[in-house]
Order: sequence, then structure tokens, then C-alpha cells
Amino acid sequence: MQRYKFFVWIMLAGMLLADACKKPGHDLGALPDSTELKFDVVQDYQKDAGGNTVYLINQTPGTVPMWDFGTGKSTRQVDTVRFAFKGDYVIKYSAVTAGGIVTKEPVTIKVTKDNLDYVNDALWILLAGGPGNEKTWVLDGNANGDKKHYTSPVYFAGMDNAYGTKSADGKTVAWGKVCTNPSGPNCWTYDPVYTSDTWAAEKRDYGYMTFSLKGGPFLATDHKGVGGYNTESGTYFLDVNTLVLTTSGATPLFVSSSPNDLASLTSWRILSLTENFLQLAGKNKSKDEYQVLNFMSKSFSDSWTPPPTEEPEPDEGTNPVFGPGELMTMLTGGANSGRFWQLDAAGNPVDWIAKGRGWTTGASSSADWGWNAGWAEAVNNAWIRFDNIGGNNYTRFQKGVTTTGTFSINEATNEITLTGNTLLLNAVSWLNPTNNKLKVVKAFPDSFRTKGIWFGTVYDAAKDEWLSFHYVIP
Repeated sequence: MQRYKFFVWIMLAGMLLADACKKPGHDLGALPDSTELKFDVVQDYQKDAGGNTVYLINQTPGTVPMWDFGTGKSTRQVDTVRFAFKGDYVIKYSAVTAGGIVTKEPVTIKVTKDNLDYVNDALWILLAGGPGNEKTWVLDGNANGDKKHYTSPVYFAGMDNAYGTKSADGKTVAWGKVCTNPSGPNCWTYDPVYTSDTWAAEKRDYGYMTFSLKGGPFLATDHKGVGGYNTESGTYFLDVNTLVLTTSGATPLFVSSSPNDLASLTSWRILSLTENFLQLAGKNKSKDEYQVLNFMSKSFSDSWTPPPTEEPEPDEGTNPVFGPGELMTMLTGGANSGRFWQLDAAGNPVDWIAKGRGWTTGASSSADWGWNAGWAEAVNNAWIRFDNIGGNNYTRFQKGVTTTGTFSINEATNEITLTGNTLLLNAVSWLNPTNNKLKVVKAFPDSFRTKGIWFGTVYDAAKDEWLSFHYVIP
């Protein structure tokens, strides 16, 4: 089959190299005349009354045959081809010789009867729907970036790990990803996530491919311009024994890098095949690795619905509910008293709290764009104080300077307005909280002494996100 073609060229290159190393004056052998090439194409009418079984026999010693029988290709010295559908088939024969490649005139054979047993295997049915049917496949990737079954339309595997295995009943194929030498250099797989690993594949429409068994093994592909390819029509052959899919005149769908990276676009290993999923592997032209293309049936793709997204629970203390006067008591300590607060420099001082959920767990979570040595120095030994002694007073002490003002509370919105003052500042930080209106984003009425309070200073309505500072009781 086509997968052997790579090795044919290796053999030919070796022959050329060996000859090139001979003493000067020794040229390549003469290119044989096509009449010197002998081959046989024999139809077995005992096996099939319609001549469906055909033997391809190379009769020219010292050459490597290159067969193209329409539904597939081969480089075997003797091969058996079975045509399921009646019709005329053109058998093309070329031979790799010491002098180069020589091509003979093609031979046309006539198959007079259908023998659908040859395409009625379980794997043929999975791929194309069975005789008289067709089945359409698409890559698992689209312009929306949906990942319906795989994480990307393309995976990668070392050449020792790119084999499919038929199930015990022969009705499916699975990619076991198990090497005989697990520690070997070619025993690996890589499954990128194409929405973040954008080098692997684009978010775009990759088109469709339809495998048909309506009157013949036909393949129709619409690549939608991927890799410069558009619509194609051709044939295909599925070898259920070697798990190799070969095509002629049309190629399966692929990603943009495939035409440049792969040794062949017409010969593929089948790594997995089930009712709704198909993985084809193509050999890289220069590396010991395979590119694995991930398909799903169009019917599965069309019926797919995104899984329900479960919003995580908001953080403890988000959108706190206070009783009348309870926030005032928390801030000040009670009637005619005051309470000191410090920025949680040793714990988790700053966070972006989005939809009630923060993401920082400590000062290191936002280093260095957020909390850094400059912030630590700016708030060293600094504090703020709320009191209600003779009014609602607010005091800030920072770098030896005391500033005073007042504050008010809107209990309906949990907002605190500072008059003539702010939270602790860091003028050299882009997070410097110069706003005098604060939102109590998170608070813990029953455990504020140990958990503190989060003051939101800047709000991004598009993200429902607050820049918040964490203050605790010293």
C-alpha cells in the first residue's frame, strides 16, 4: 500500500548512493525499456464469478513494483485486490529499477458482478455505513473553538505509539497508546488543546468528508480551503487486516500543517474507529512521529450540545448581609469606640474578585504585578481606624503621617464613603486605591476578627470584577 512508498524511495536512494560511491566511470545501470518489465494481473473466477478477486504479480526480478489499482496502492511483489463493485478498473504498474522508475502501459480489467461481502465487514460499515450507504465525517474543531470529544482536531504521537488494535470481535478499533518499549524515544503522545495551543490548529470550519458505498467506494471531500485544498472526488480502500486507509483522487480532511508536514496525504493508519469517532495517523516526512487527525461523525457533531456549565459557588463571605448597624459595629468595635485595621501584608493583601470568586491565595499569587516589595514597604507599620466617638471618624497612619476625615455607610449597598481620605496608598503602584468610595465585597460578620474584610476599590462591570484589598485586625 501507499504507506510502503516511503520505504521504496529509501531503497531507491540507497541504490543511488551506493552507485555514487563506486569508482569514477561507473554510472547507474541503464534504464530498462518498458518491454523488459513483466507483470501479471490475474482475475480469479473460481473465487468470484465476476472476477472480483485480482492477483497482482511482479515478474521482473530485482525491481520493486508500484501498483495503483484505483481504489488503493501497493508496493508488494504479489498482492491480492478485491473489488466489491462491478465495473472497469485500470491497473497501473511501475517498477523501481537500478536505473530509475519505468512505467508500463496500464491494464484495464472488467468486474462483471458485485460482491458486497468485501465491503460488509464491521469496519467498512463503521466507516461508510455499509453497502448502499454513505457516512459523513468532520474534524473535531470549528470556528467557535468547541471541543466536542477531543481537545483538538490534531494530536501527535511517536512512531512506536501510532497503532490501532481491533477489538476481540473485530467490530471496532481502539488506540491503546501502548508501546512495546515504553521508555523508548518514540513512545509518546501529545494531545494539545487547540484553543490555547493555537499553533496546533486554527479555530475554523474544516469542511467535511463523505465515504460512500453507493455503487463503489467513493470519497468526496470539501476542505474549505484548508492547506490550499478545496473540493475533491475520488476512491478509497480500507484494509481491515493492516488497518490502513488509502485514497486516490481525494484526500481526507486535515489541518493546515498537514500538506507540508506529512509524507503522504493518501495513506493513513487507522488508530481508532467506532460508530461516532475516527482517528487517522499520517507519518511526518522528516521525523519519527505521526500526526493524528481526530474525527467525529457529522450526525454526532450536529446533535452535540455544550455540557451545562456549573458556576462555582461564590467565596465564603461574598455579598455579606448585615443587620441594622452591624457593619458599623464591625468597623468601629461598637458604640463610642474605635477599631484599628491593617492591610494583610503577611497574608493575602490584594485580589481581583470576579463574580464573587477571588483567585489569589497569598501575596505571592499576584507577585510581581500586584503585591511586591514596594507595597510591603509602603504599608509597613501603617494602619487605618474607624471610630464613632463624637461622629463617624476615619484616620489613616502611613509613613509617620496621620490624616483624618470622616466616613458614612450606605447599609442598602454595603458601601462606605470616606470624606477627605483613602485607604492605605502606594503611589508607585498601578493598583493604588485612590477612590474614596469602598464596596464591602467580602466580609465575615461572625468571624471578622480572624478573617478580616475585603474592600473593593475599582469595579469592572463587563467582568463583574472588583479590585479588592484585604484588611485585618492587628
